[in-house]
Amino acid sequence: MSRTSESVHLWPAAATAERNPSSIWHGLVRHPWRMLALLCLTQIACWTVMPALVNVGPPYDVVEGFMWGREWVLLTYKHPQLPCWLLEISHLLTGSFRWPQYMLSQLLISTTFVLVYLLARDIMGSTRALAAVLLMPSIYFFGWPTPQFNHDYAQMPFWAGISWALWRAARDGRPGWWIALGLVSGLGLYAKFSTALLLAFGGVWLLYDTRARSRLATPWPWLGFAVFVGIATPLAVELFRLDFLPLTYAAHRNEWVLAHRARLYYIGVQLAGLSAVPVVLALSGLLRRQTGPTQEPLQPHAVPERNAVVYLAWMGLGPALLIMIASLFTGTGESWGATMYNLVGALAIALLGQRLGATELRRLTVLALLCVVGVSSAYAVTRWTGCNVLGRLQPVCMPARSISQAADAIWHETMSGPLRIVGGNDGVARLAGLEAPDQPSIFTALDRRLAPWVTDQRLRDQGMLLVWPKGLKLTPQQMAWIDGLPVKTVSFDWSLKARPLEINFAVIAPGRTSFPGDPAGPPDPE
Repeated sequence: MSRTSESVHLWPAAATAERNPSSIWHGLVRHPWRMLALLCLTQIACWTVMPALVNVGPPYDVVEGFMWGREWVLLTYKHPQLPCWLLEISHLLTGSFRWPQYMLSQLLISTTFVLVYLLARDIMGSTRALAAVLLMPSIYFFGWPTPQFNHDYAQMPFWAGISWALWRAARDGRPGWWIALGLVSGLGLYAKFSTALLLAFGGVWLLYDTRARSRLATPWPWLGFAVFVGIATPLAVELFRLDFLPLTYAAHRNEWVLAHRARLYYIGVQLAGLSAVPVVLALSGLLRRQTGPTQEPLQPHAVPERNAVVYLAWMGLGPALLIMIASLFTGTGESWGATMYNLVGALAIALLGQRLGATELRRLTVLALLCVVGVSSAYAVTRWTGCNVLGRLQPVCMPARSISQAADAIWHETMSGPLRIVGGNDGVARLAGLEAPDQPSIFTALDRRLAPWVTDQRLRDQGMLLVWPKGLKLTPQQMAWIDGLPVKTVSFDWSLKARPLEINFAVIAPGRTSFPGDPAGPPDPE
């Protein structure tokens, strides 16, 4: 049904609703995008303000992203660097390390909301598309973890964009959609390599669906593929140049998960993250069995075609289910599935949308806003309480600015040149360099393979500040760097209850001619 025809059908219901001044919800019948905009603005405001108010330091992955972003490399031993570039750009635009990362994360989450809405609107109309997006805040991965902006959240809009572009390209066959598909697919790899998993599922669907498969006889899918190859080639070249270190890191991380997590841990986390969805469906009334005549559906739109439901299930659940199964044998990080549930709400409404009336939509709206406001408020209370009442040291408790100021002062007490390199224990070394005026590089794990921007020549010319928590048991490789150096210890208040955090600093002056070798492998996940 065209949107023009849809509007004609909706007008009588909307006009009737608007004669009832007791409710503003009926305006959604005619203008679902207004509720979508309100949801996005609420998401951005709450999840930017709440973390910025209570988090003294950025989350762990955010600090790492800021420190790597200033190097402007294409690829590190972990991931492609688009998310780190975005963090660096946010800092260059605002001059702050306190709040831009939270807003950046929510801008990408909200972009995902919009792209899911556009796909769902093509399949089942605008009002049901709105209902699909209103289910998304009840998914754990769109709320609590989002202040830690990282590669998982940077790729979210790319996954939604790929799903929408593939659907549109296969349905109308226009060259612009195939080019857009190639563009967003290629850029998605720069967010995280796991985007390739969704591309594989999209490729299988392209061969399965009759209409989509017929498009392969035209030149436009191949043009889109050429765009994709052109964008992805520099990343492939850099991956080869780094001796496929990101794949080594992924294997190492999986081994760590197998050794430190229960076999069903990953699956349990994923199911827990989705557990609120059936609750919201039940509270909204969409799970209620209809035993008699009901109100006229809020939007007279045809039931989604079977192929569309298959598409939503395949693209929306296929990658997640595959990774769950693989986790039983390989181990998988608990947050790596975060981006794989964009289409859960759309699939639920595609199956239950015939029960959607004004009452159900109103309940979904209230529940979505309550999820955003309530969970973000709970996040703020929990983080503040954890740091200041319970005394649990977390990255967000650590006074990043004070640590950076101390590092800068200690360096310049003995050195006249700028502080250009920090290293030692990555967790505190990154904080030491984060807000230091000289914008030093991080010598990740004191390993030249993991931080190729730190060379022996730079170490000889610029020296380095070593940083590690007092009392931490150092590895032999770390001890080799620190051996014989004078150590200065500084205390930092971070909690209203717990004792101060003590951090050691040691200066390696420029001119040193020999340095310890690199460790045998990537550092364990922290």
